[in-house]
Order: sequence, then structure tokens, then C-alpha cells
Amino acid sequence: MHGFANPTRFLNIARPLTPWFLVLGLATIAFALGAGLFYTPPDYLQGDSVRIMYVHVPTIWLGMAGWAGILVAGVMQLVWKHPLAGIAGRAIAVPGAMFTALGLITGSIWGRPTWGTWWVWDGRLTSALVLFFLYLGYIALASASEEQGGTSKMAAIFGIVGAINLPIIHYSVTWWNSIHQVQSITLQGSTIDMAILWPMLVSMAGFTLLFAAIVLMRMRTIIAGVRIEARLRRMAEG
Repeated sequence: MHGFANPTRFLNIARPLTPWFLVLGLATIAFALGAGLFYTPPDYLQGDSVRIMYVHVPTIWLGMAGWAGILVAGVMQLVWKHPLAGIAGRAIAVPGAMFTALGLITGSIWGRPTWGTWWVWDGRLTSALVLFFLYLGYIALASASEEQGGTSKMAAIFGIVGAINLPIIHYSVTWWNSIHQVQSITLQGSTIDMAILWPMLVSMAGFTLLFAAIVLMRMRTIIAGVRIEARLRRMAEG
């Protein structure tokens, strides 16, 4: 784990991976969305409105995965004192918030023809909205308490405590009555027809690669900023 703690060693790995993740991610997303829009059949109940799930499902899933990454970064920062953990948390937060917002917007658009309303205050939607506000809180806290490009212990603790919302989002449709559909994909299998399912899985892979590319770009930018700031400080002291 600490083998990647050295920023130079990390950058040597991140630099070549970033363009590969970006290009492969965008190409995979384009292929999946093309298949979802023009190849897959409409749903027997929801019709063509179901096609928005090729954006909605990956983005809201990555919003949750992003906070899981912040949780891991917070634990690594507090327990193992990993020097890049705080930087990773800051790098994840902004794209995590953006993907969560996109998931909420696409879910609202999907809900209008399906449910007859743009929004309902049920467990799944409300907890997903809470996740978005948690991201905003983490971004504000990390920016206000910036320490050598990373985040303070307070921000790390906030990231860990905020992770309690993740199982609430996941199990909300099971714990409470909701107009939101129940889990379609479980360990036991999927209730989605394979003709509709496979483009969604490809889309999830593409959006995941794109998310990873954005995080790597942001980590590289933060590290560069830290190095420039340190160099300017040395010049001022000299």
C-alpha cells in the first residue's frame, strides 16, 4: 500500500493510465449509449423512457462508489497515515458530487413519465439527495481545512461518518414502502432482460473508467499545486 505513497512513483503510474482510462471510457460510453438508444428494445411497461437508465444507473452508482472511495481514503489517512490519502479524498469529491447530481437529474427525468411526477420524498431519492449534500459539505470542509494539498483529520472523519448513508441508499427500497423499483440486480441474478442489461453493464464500465480518469487528473493537479506552492515557499524563504 505504501509503495504508492511516494508522489513521484504515483505520478509515474498515473500519467500513462489517465489518457488510457479517458479514451477507453469515452469510447465505451459512446458504444453503450448507441446500443442502448438504437439497438435494445423498449421496455414492455416503460417503453422508450427506460433508455435513460444507461446514464442514470452508472452515474448514481458512481456517486455511491465515490463516497466509498472517500471512506477508504479517510481510513487510510487516519490509521495508516498514507500521504496521498487526503489528496485522493479531495480528488474524488468533486466528480462524486457531479455524478450524484447527474444521477438525481436523470432519475427525475425518468420518473416524470414513469411515476407521473418529477420527485417524491421516498427513502431512495431522499437518501441520494442527502449524499449530494454530503459531498458539498465534504468539499467545503476539505477546502477550508486544506493541509499540504490534502484534507484535515476533521474532513477524513466527516467522510467516514457520512458513509453511513450508503447502506441507507442501497436498502431503502427494502426497508420502506417506495414507488421506486426494487433492486433489479442482486447476487441471485437480474430481473432485467439480457437484451437491455448488457448495454447498461457496458455503460457502467465506461463511466467507471471516465470517473477514474477524472480522479487521476485531479490528483495530479493537486500534487502539482502542492509542489509549486512548496517551491515558492522555499524561494521566499531563501
